[in-house]
Amino acid sequence: MLSYQHAYHAGNAADVHKHALLAVALDYMARKDKALSYFETHAGRGRYDLSDVQARRTGEAAAGVGRWLARMPADHPWRRTVEAVRADHGPDAYPGSPLLAARLTRPFDRLDLAELHPAEHAALLAAMPEHPNIRIHKRDGIEMARALTPPEPRRGLMLIDPSWEVRSDYERMAKLLPALHRKWGVGVLMLWYPILRDRRHGPMLRALRETLPDALVSEVRFAPARDGHGMEGSGMVVVNPPWGLPEAATALAARFKED
Repeated sequence: MLSYQHAYHAGNAADVHKHALLAVALDYMARKDKALSYFETHAGRGRYDLSDVQARRTGEAAAGVGRWLARMPADHPWRRTVEAVRADHGPDAYPGSPLLAARLTRPFDRLDLAELHPAEHAALLAAMPEHPNIRIHKRDGIEMARALTPPEPRRGLMLIDPSWEVRSDYERMAKLLPALHRKWGVGVLMLWYPILRDRRHGPMLRALRETLPDALVSEVRFAPARDGHGMEGSGMVVVNPPWGLPEAATALAARFKED
């Protein structure tokens, strides 16, 4: 959906959950001296300014990174990366998942980032660092995912993070993950989804548990960021979770439960 712009929601509690797990996975995968492929289907603008009018309007960042950054262990890869980006770009900077990935991968790794929204695509081009193997696509991310898998190198990770503004996205994602897994059996597939009051993700999750019974499902709950806000939690389905990710997801969920 070209109407969706993540700047209103950047750095919220769902981003903390999603990005913390992504950072742990990439940090582990990058320890091995083997190249990897990274794909992102809905990249957004890459870096956000949490002091701008869009971020301030919702107040979601204050309930997310604003309260969670200092609570994370100092050596957590998400916290390390956020603090490094802020050292370079100021105290209100927040790295979206493309910039997290660029910071946590190596020059010999391959990154393919899709963003169809014209303004977000332009901002993504401006935000991403010099990297010999980053390719930024102005194309439908799901189409890119299907077209470019299996990749070379085969070892890698894909983050799938649609806007969920269309209810049919849930049915599409329930079919997409098994299809990609059949094509790219060794790939780490990470699907983020919102947990809303009406629990509309339920049928999708049941279908994915049936077709991908070994997938990791990580969910956290949090209070709505403001009155009338429908999101009460954040979920992630991970196919082929890297070593240590289940334990990291359990620890993160416990931190949210204690909050």
